[in-house]
Amino acid sequence: MRHRAAVRHLAITGLALLLVAPAARAQDDGARWRNAVTAFEAFARTDRTVGGTLALVRDGTVLRAHHTGFADRDARVPVTNATIWHWGSITKTLTAVLVLQEAARTPGLLDTPLPTLVPETRRIHHPFGGMATVTPRHLLSHTSGLQAGTWPWSRGTDWEPFEPTEWSQLVAMMPYMQVAFAAGSRYSYSNPGVVYLARIVEQAHDEAWESLVQKRLWMPLGLDSSYVNSTPPHLLAVRSRNYAHRRDGVVAGGPDFNTGITTSNGGWNAPIGDLAAWIAFLAGTPDAAIQARHDRILPRAAVAAMQVPVIAVDSVQQMGQSLFVREARGRRVVGHTGTQANFRSFFWLDPVTRVAVIGVVNTSHDVEGRASTARFETMMRAAMEAL
Repeated sequence: MRHRAAVRHLAITGLALLLVAPAARAQDDGARWRNAVTAFEAFARTDRTVGGTLALVRDGTVLRAHHTGFADRDARVPVTNATIWHWGSITKTLTAVLVLQEAARTPGLLDTPLPTLVPETRRIHHPFGGMATVTPRHLLSHTSGLQAGTWPWSRGTDWEPFEPTEWSQLVAMMPYMQVAFAAGSRYSYSNPGVVYLARIVEQAHDEAWESLVQKRLWMPLGLDSSYVNSTPPHLLAVRSRNYAHRRDGVVAGGPDFNTGITTSNGGWNAPIGDLAAWIAFLAGTPDAAIQARHDRILPRAAVAAMQVPVIAVDSVQQMGQSLFVREARGRRVVGHTGTQANFRSFFWLDPVTRVAVIGVVNTSHDVEGRASTARFETMMRAAMEAL
C-alpha cells in the first residue's frame, strides 16, 4: 500500500509540474521580453530615436511587438506592424541564398576561382597568390581580403551618388584596389565581395538581381511587400522616412534613395512581417508540407550550412556563410545586422526554438557616432536575451 501511495504521489506531483511548468516558462519569457523592451526604450530615449520597432517572431508569425515613435515625424504617422523599413546589410542573406541556389545546380561553383566567374576581378591587385585564389566561398564568409567599402571615398557633397550606380564604376575602381590578406586566412567584412556574388548569379541567368530575388525568393515565400529602391505607390503611406542627428539638428530624409549597383548587399525594404517570413525560411520548420516548399527554394541542408561558423570575427561572434553566429543565454544564435541611410537593424534567430528577435530604428546619430553605436550594441544584446 505504501508503494502504491508513493507512486500515486509521484504521479500527482509530476502532473502538477507539467501543469505549472508552461506557466512558469511563459512568465520567464514575459520577464525577458519586458527587459528587452525596457532596454529598447532606454536606447530610443537616450539616442533620441524618431521611430523604431522591437519584435519577437516564430514560424513567420509576430508573437510580440513593441513600437516607438514615428515612421513619418512631420506627418505624425506612428510606427506599426505595417511600417516599411530599410534593412540594409540584412539584404546580404538574400544574395547568399541566390548564390547557394546556383551552387546546388552547378557543382563546384563555390570553389571556382573568382576571375573565372567575374573576369573583371583579375584587375584587382593580389600579392598573396593572385585573384585566382579567391572563390565564392570566401566571399560568402567575408574571408576574401577585399576592401570593406564599395565607395572608397566621399566628401559629402550634394552631387555625390548614394552608392555607385553602375557596374562599370566598380570595374573602373578595380585596378586601384588591393586585397589585404591571403584568402581564407582571416575575416574582413566586404561589401564589394557581395556585389561580385550577385554578379555571378546575374551573369548565369542574364537577369538583374532585383528580378531574380523577386522571382526566386520573395514570390515563393509570399513576401508581397518587399521591394528595392523606389516605393510602390500603394505602400508610400506606411514607408518610414529616415532621420539623422547632426550638429544643426535632426535632418529628415525622404522615403527613397537609390542603392545603385550595391542593391544586392543593402537594398531590401519591407515590413516586419516579411522579415519574419524570411527568418522562418532560414529557421526551418517541423511542418513537412511547408518545409517541402522551402526545400524547393533551397534544400534544408544548404540553409543549415549557412549557420555553421567558418571563421572568428572577434571575441563575441563568428561568421558562417553570410550569417553571424553568437551566443545568447548559453545557446547558439545566428543573424545579421544592417546600417544604411540612417536605418539601423538586426535579427537574431535561435535555430532550436525557431524564435527570433528583430530590432530596427530609423535614426542615426552623427554627432555621437561611437557612443551611439555602443548604445545600440548594448540594446541589441539585451534584445537577444529575450530569445
